[in-house]
Amino acid sequence: MIVLGLSGALKHDPSAALLVDGEIVAAAEEERFTRDKHAKDCPPYESAKFCMEYAGVNPEQVDYVAFPFAPISIFSPARWHYAKRYWYAPDRALDALFNGNRRYREHKKNIHQLGNRLGINWQKTQFVPVEHHLSHASSAYHLSGFEGKCAILGVDGKGEYATTFFGYGENGEIHKIKEFYDPDSLGGLYGAITEYLGFEMLDGEYKVMGMAPYGDASKYDFSRLIRAQGDGFAVDTQLVNTVGLRRYKDAQGKGHYFSQKLVDWLGPPRVGDIADDPYIHYAASMQQLFETWVLKLVETHLGDVLAETGALAFAGGGALNVKLNQRLLDRHDIKQLFVQPASGDSGTALGAATYVAHQKGEHIQPMRHVYLGPNYSNENCEIALLEFQQSQDVQFSWKKMSDPVGETAKVLAEGHPIAWFHGRMEFGPRALGGRSIIGCPNAPGIADRINQQIKFRERWRPFCPSMLDTLAADILQSDHPAPYMTITFEVAQSWRERIPEVVHEDGTARAQVVSKDTSPRYYALLETMQELTGNGVLLNTSLNRRGEPMVCSPQDALNMFFGSDLAYLVLEDWMVTKTST
Repeated sequence: MIVLGLSGALKHDPSAALLVDGEIVAAAEEERFTRDKHAKDCPPYESAKFCMEYAGVNPEQVDYVAFPFAPISIFSPARWHYAKRYWYAPDRALDALFNGNRRYREHKKNIHQLGNRLGINWQKTQFVPVEHHLSHASSAYHLSGFEGKCAILGVDGKGEYATTFFGYGENGEIHKIKEFYDPDSLGGLYGAITEYLGFEMLDGEYKVMGMAPYGDASKYDFSRLIRAQGDGFAVDTQLVNTVGLRRYKDAQGKGHYFSQKLVDWLGPPRVGDIADDPYIHYAASMQQLFETWVLKLVETHLGDVLAETGALAFAGGGALNVKLNQRLLDRHDIKQLFVQPASGDSGTALGAATYVAHQKGEHIQPMRHVYLGPNYSNENCEIALLEFQQSQDVQFSWKKMSDPVGETAKVLAEGHPIAWFHGRMEFGPRALGGRSIIGCPNAPGIADRINQQIKFRERWRPFCPSMLDTLAADILQSDHPAPYMTITFEVAQSWRERIPEVVHEDGTARAQVVSKDTSPRYYALLETMQELTGNGVLLNTSLNRRGEPMVCSPQDALNMFFGSDLAYLVLEDWMVTKTST
C-alpha cells in the first residue's frame, strides 16, 4: 500500500511524506526546494514530487492521498465554542456556525488540483481527510515504537478548531480524552507573546524560549493571561489571541495577535535584536506560564494513563518547546517520552499518512531516523562546484579528500567552524548532521563567531551539542534516548567547562545523541574528535543563514557558504575553501 501525506492546511509549512507498506520512505518540507522559509501559501508540489521520485513510485500507483484537515460537524462543540468566544467578531462567529467547513472545501479543491499537476489519477487514488490534531497525534503515537498503551499529547496553535489534544493510543487506535478549542490555545498564547517580543509568530517561538533563561519570571506575573475554567482553561482575549478590531495595529497598520490593552499593560512591543530588560523577564514569565499550564492539564487529563503506562507521545508546535519537554520528563510517572522531531505542521504530512495507513490495515513501522530528504553523490557535488565556479566571480578551491572524516576533524580541532553537507537531508527543523554547521565546543568564542559572522542571528541564541552515545549518560546525567534535539538536559558540572560553547545560560543543553547505525559518518567524525580533543562532542547548528530555510542541495550549500564568513565547506568527500590550498 502506498500513502502520500500532504500538509499545508494552515497555509504554512507545506510538506510531503510517503509511506510504502507502513514504512516511511521519504519526507521533505516544501521550503527546502522553493528556498522560501515556511513556504507560505504554497502547495507541497516539489516535496511530493521528490518523495515519489526518490521511492520510484509512479503517481498512478498512489493508493491514498492523506490530508491533515477535515470537515467538522455542526453538532461538534468545536464550532459552537468558537462562535461563542468570538462573539465580538460576528463575521467570524457566524461563519463558523453557517459555513464552518469552508476552508476544508477550499483545501480539498486545491489538493485535487495539485494531484492533477503531480499526475495522480483520482479515479484510482482516494483522497482521505484527517482531523488536524489526529494527524499530530498519529505522527507521535504510530511512529513512537511504544509497545502497548501510551498517553498522547498535542499542543498547537490550532487546527480546524481544536488547539490542545489529550488522548491515548492502544492497539494502534487513537482515543480522544479531551480537546480544547480556539481561541483557548496555549500555542496561540505563546505565539501572541512571541509577536509582542518582536518575532514572527509560527517562526520565533524558539527565540522566546532561548531568551527566557536570561530573565527572571518572578518579576512579572503573567497569570492574568489565562484562567482556570472547569477542568480546562480560558485565554483572556481582551489581551491575547485577538481577532478583528481588538488587534493591536503597528505603525505600518499591520494587525497583531495581541491587543492595545496588552501594550497598555506591558509597554511598547520589543524591536531589534537586543535581549534586554524588561523583555527578557517577559520571555521568562511566558515560558513559565506555558510550562505550568501544560503540566497542570497533563496531570488532569492524562495522569491516570501515565500512572498506568509511563509513556507519553507528544506532537504539535508546542512539542518543539524543549524546556517544557525537560519538565515533562522530570515527572515521576513519565519513563518514556517520544517527541515527534517534526512536531510542527510539516509533520502532519507524516501523521495524516500514518493515520490513514493504519486505518487501512497497515502495521506502521517506528521512526528510526529523520534522514528522509534528498541526497547527492560526489559527482553531483562536483558538477555543482564546476557550475558555481563558471557562473560566480569568486575565488575558491576544492579537493577530493582521501580521508573525509580525518581531514574534517583536523580543521575542527584547530578551532574552525565548518559547513557540513552529507547524506540525506533531515526532515523537520533540526539539523542532525546532514545539513549542519559544526564546530569544536571547547574552542573559545566559536559560538559568538558563528552567530555574528555566519548565521547573522541574535547573540543570545544557544547552540546544541551532538555527542557520542557512549558519552551521553555522563554528560546529560540521563540515559533517556535523545536522538532528535527535542529535549533539554542538565549538563553535568564536570562537562560544562569542557564544552562551554554548547551549554546554555541555565546550564542545560538541547542534545543530539548520535548512534552509529543511523549516522555512521557523523559518528565517525565524533569519534575522531574524541581522539584529537578528548571530547566526542560537536557544536551543531543548521546549515542556513538567518531567515533562510535549511540547505537542501549542493547549490544551496555553495550559495550559503559564499554569503557568510565560513572558510570551509565539506560537500560529501569534497573540501571547499575560500583560500588556496
